[in-house]
Amino acid sequence: MSEKEYHIPVMLKETLQGLVLNPDGIYVDVTFGGGGHSRGILDLLSKKGKLIAFDQDQDACQNIFEDDRFLFVQSNFCYLKNFLRYHGISLVDGILADLGVSSHHFDESERGFSFRLDGELDMRMNRKTELTAATVLNTYTEEQLADVFYHYGELSNARKIAATIVKARDREPFQKILPFVEMMKRFFPRQKEKKGLACVFQALRIEVNHELEALQEFLQQTPDVLKPGGRLAVLTYHSLEDRMVKNFMKTGNFEGILNKDFFGNIIAPFKPISGKAITPQLSEIEKNPRARSAKLRIAELIDKTN
Repeated sequence: MSEKEYHIPVMLKETLQGLVLNPDGIYVDVTFGGGGHSRGILDLLSKKGKLIAFDQDQDACQNIFEDDRFLFVQSNFCYLKNFLRYHGISLVDGILADLGVSSHHFDESERGFSFRLDGELDMRMNRKTELTAATVLNTYTEEQLADVFYHYGELSNARKIAATIVKARDREPFQKILPFVEMMKRFFPRQKEKKGLACVFQALRIEVNHELEALQEFLQQTPDVLKPGGRLAVLTYHSLEDRMVKNFMKTGNFEGILNKDFFGNIIAPFKPISGKAITPQLSEIEKNPRARSAKLRIAELIDKTN
């Protein structure tokens, strides 16, 4: 499968410019996917350079390429530190995370990520895990469902949605996408239907894959595996993950609380490279509509020896 068919890398040029500063260095792409960003990194590395790529999805394995400088790890990025240690790597020069769902996942109906295609209500990134979207819909309590849709989908009518789901599943458990979508449409006006459905599916996907917990665990490990002056580049696509990344890069915690020393200096492991997130050019959005919501944040690990 070609990269174009699997996933078009977002803000490739901007990401590589902010990330790859040492051609002889060791870099990590924790969201390999179609391999677009990884291939771009390798193109900038010398023969001494090295790239380690992570992806928990079995489908990503078909995109692995042969290169002596490349190592693939089939695992969730929340195990970053463990696997680097396993492969004898203590510190790296840069880490990239593209948190977007690959085009491939939306286009494969059996994966259950898209509300446009019928298929099983699955949504698992790692199909070896047991929790599916159908399991969430059929077994969670009304309160649990309301929390999922409110916190992960930021839906103001989360309680009404949850109550309707609980009543409907008593008649027939949820298995397929389209019947569920038809039921969800009643909660959104026609002009906001797609956005509303996207929020519902986003909430379920985040819950099924424990995305925010994994992101938090990953980010907390990055200061321990980056060299002083090393770069962390993260592409986000919705406000929940972007807020976490922004706060962590700025303050070293996820609440965004600024801690200062006696002299008034901010105590944080990273220094953001720019005050605002980098966003795609209009020309890129026209070619790749999924880039529309993307934000690129890059930070540098502070060298405490200086």
